[in-house]
Amino acid sequence: MLSCCLPKTPKSQRLYRRAEKVLPAGVSYFIRYIEPYPFYTAKAKGSKLVDVDGNEYIDFWMGHFSLIFGHSPPEVMKEVKRQIDNGTHYGTSHELEVALAEQVVKMVPSAEMVRFTNSGTEAMMYAVRLARTFTGREKIAKFEGGWHGGYDALDVAVKPPLDVPESSGVTSGVVKDTLVLPFNDIEETRRRMKNQKVAAVVVEPILGAGGCIPAEKEFLKGLRELCSENSALLIFDEVVTGFRLAPGGAQQSYGVLPDITVLGKIMGGGFPIGAVAGGQEIMERMNPLLYERPKFSFHGGTFCGNPVTMTAGLATLKMLEDGQILNQLNKRGNEVRKQLSEIFEKRNIDVQVIGISSLFHTHFTHEQIKDVHGVFRADRKRLNDYHMYLIANGVFFLPTKTGGLSTAHTEEDIEKLFAETENYTKSL
Repeated sequence: MLSCCLPKTPKSQRLYRRAEKVLPAGVSYFIRYIEPYPFYTAKAKGSKLVDVDGNEYIDFWMGHFSLIFGHSPPEVMKEVKRQIDNGTHYGTSHELEVALAEQVVKMVPSAEMVRFTNSGTEAMMYAVRLARTFTGREKIAKFEGGWHGGYDALDVAVKPPLDVPESSGVTSGVVKDTLVLPFNDIEETRRRMKNQKVAAVVVEPILGAGGCIPAEKEFLKGLRELCSENSALLIFDEVVTGFRLAPGGAQQSYGVLPDITVLGKIMGGGFPIGAVAGGQEIMERMNPLLYERPKFSFHGGTFCGNPVTMTAGLATLKMLEDGQILNQLNKRGNEVRKQLSEIFEKRNIDVQVIGISSLFHTHFTHEQIKDVHGVFRADRKRLNDYHMYLIANGVFFLPTKTGGLSTAHTEEDIEKLFAETENYTKSL
């Protein structure tokens, strides 16, 4: 954290000294590390985080964008508390998993059947396995800058150098079956896929960790056509975009339907979740009553369909179903991107404030951002400095990451973001 913030966080500093003895890098997920140590949250409500030292932050990270109604929304928590009294984990089938699956099928245009997992990463792993089972092919295609969780087969070409896996321990044998494609470039994608027997093409309709870059509509339409021509399945990673851009996610917003959809975040209502959804013919390959080995694609997990998560997810999706809340959030997102751009332009600072719906990202560069190569060329140090300045002044972004709006954000919260951004520009 910035030096000016350090005197405000002595308890966080002490906690970090404890944490680094028992947690590698002192954290449970490295992106949460903040130099020289992270603040430690004690409680959260609505749009606010409060750390162990009593400092309050307006939260634009919102639990990795999973909290579309903010922290602990009353409508969801009421149902969760009721369910906790009836049990937190059954290990058996129950009505709530049926109800949430029905709700997902009702809202997501391409979904006819659903299987729940515990995270987006887990869902992506099973989605790829399912695609390979259904097509009888092994090769998978993904796009530069696409982050699909920690699953080995897709953990490549995330950030420079693009030909190196994101993590050590990912074997060359795993990634040899992964074809890397250029985002928002359908002609080069078509060229690279020529003569490739691909089981599936995996794409985020909006590159999330890659810089919040929206796909061009014609690119997604072309990708749909290309997959159909090549008998490959199209997998939309809608872990971030699902139930945010529209009630039916990016596929509804863009009017392009995938064969398989991977979901997570918002669908869990603040609790861990993931899901694989798709057409019945594809999804039934997970059904051992219809298919035996080796034609059966296994899926399972101790906490899949957890009743507390199902309860929170069902309450959340029902509130989003008619689209009115999302329309309002989308409008606010447009306003935020416009206003932030104007603040930087007034000081002649080269910035691209991009995103879609209620998501926004600031890139310090003069060039238009269409793919991750533009993101790589932007000034990431300045972006980190900007976010650290905001943190020191009570506005929380995970440094260098995308911001997201929730219904809990007030006009005062957004005006505070604008005011502190303007103060930052004056310091340059």
